[in-house]
Amino acid sequence: MSDRVTVIGWDGSPLTAAATAALSAATLVAGAAHHLALPEVPHGAERIRLGSVDLAARRIAGHRGSAVVLADGDPGFFGVVRTLRAPEHGLEVEVVPAVSSVATAFARAGMPWDDAQIVVAHPRTLRRAVNVCRAHHKVAVLTSPGAGPAELALLLEGVHRTFVICEELGTARERVTVLTSDKTADHTWRDPNVVIVIGGGPETTATSAWLAGRRPDSPQGVRGWALPPASYGPPGPAGAEPAEGESPALRAAQLARLGPRTGDLLWDIGSGSGALAAEAARFGAAVLAVDSDPAACARTAAAARTLQVPLQVVQGRAPHVLERLPEPDVVRIGGGGVPVVTAVAARRPERVVTHAANRDEAEALGAALGGNGYAVECVLLQSVALDTSAWTERERSVVFLLSAVRSDLAP
Repeated sequence: MSDRVTVIGWDGSPLTAAATAALSAATLVAGAAHHLALPEVPHGAERIRLGSVDLAARRIAGHRGSAVVLADGDPGFFGVVRTLRAPEHGLEVEVVPAVSSVATAFARAGMPWDDAQIVVAHPRTLRRAVNVCRAHHKVAVLTSPGAGPAELALLLEGVHRTFVICEELGTARERVTVLTSDKTADHTWRDPNVVIVIGGGPETTATSAWLAGRRPDSPQGVRGWALPPASYGPPGPAGAEPAEGESPALRAAQLARLGPRTGDLLWDIGSGSGALAAEAARFGAAVLAVDSDPAACARTAAAARTLQVPLQVVQGRAPHVLERLPEPDVVRIGGGGVPVVTAVAARRPERVVTHAANRDEAEALGAALGGNGYAVECVLLQSVALDTSAWTERERSVVFLLSAVRSDLAP
C-alpha cells in the first residue's frame, strides 16, 4: 500500500533532476491530460486523469508502488497539496515545486506583486472574487471554467479596471492580453488562465513595505477608526449641524454590527460625509456609497481619497436607485424610512443597520425588518462629548440603533 506520494509542480520549463528521478520510478501518475502526455511519464505506469483530488488520493493510498501527482505551477499554493495532506488519506507528501502561475503572470506583465491580493474564482465564489477586485488596487484571480475573465468583467459592470489576461502559461500556446474591463466580455478566453486586475486607487505597498498584500500603516497619519468626520476630508457647508447619523459613536456601533470584511459588498445608503463608507473600505470590503445629494457624493469621494481607499459613489435617490446595484452582503441605511428598509430587505443581505431619532420611528423600522425575515435588535445610544479644558458638555447625541440579521443566519 502506498503511504507516500511525490507532488511535482510543472511550469512549462524542463523538469528538474529530482522531478525526473521521481517520475522515472513511478508506477502510478496522476495529473491533467497535458501532464500525462509529458515524455518523462513512464509508459508502464498507471495513469489517472486528475479530476477529484479526493478520489485520486484514495486511489493513491490503495496503490502498491510509487505514486506521483503532477500539477501546474506551485502545487502548495492553492493547489493539490492541501487535499493530499488531509489526515483521512494517511499520505506522506513530498513536494517538488515550480514557479506559481501567479508569479509567472506578474513576471510576464513586468509588474511587482507584493501588493497584490490573490483570490480563487469558482462559480460559487465568483461574486466574492469580484468584490475583492472592486476593493483593491491589484488583484490576481486564479480562474476556473464558468468564472473566467468574461464573467469577472460582466460582474464589474460600471467599474473601470484594466485586465492583464494570461492564458495557458508555460505552454506553446501562451498568450498575454491587456484590455479594459468593458472590452473583456467580448472575447473567448482559453483555460487555464490567470487574470491580473488593476485599478481602483493608489498602490498599497511602498518601496519600504514589509507586509505583502496590504498597507500596514495608515495614510496621512490617520490611525484608528470612528474618528470625527473632519478626519476624513473637508467638512460640509459652513454652519451646518452634523447629521443625526454622523456621530462617531453611532458609526462605531454600526460598523461593529455589520462586520464588513474582504469579499463583502457594503451598501452605504445616505453616505453623508462618507466616513462610514471610507472606514468600511479600510476593512477590505467593497463599498457602494449612495446619496441623492451631489455635495454628499463629493464629500464621500473626498473621504476615500483622504484614506486612499477605492469605493464607488452612486448619486441617486433610494429606493429606486437600488434596483440596478449588485447584490449586497451588508447594508447601512442612513435614511429613507420604511420604504428603503423594505427595498433593502428584499435583496436579502446578511446584515442591516439603521437608526431612528425616536421610539415610534424605531418601532416602524424594526417591524419592517422583522416582517421581512430579519431578527432585529434595538439599543438606545447616548454619547456626550466633553470639553476637557472645562469638563463641560460640548455635544450630545441620542439615537436608536437598529441592527438586523437575516433569520436563517441568526443564532
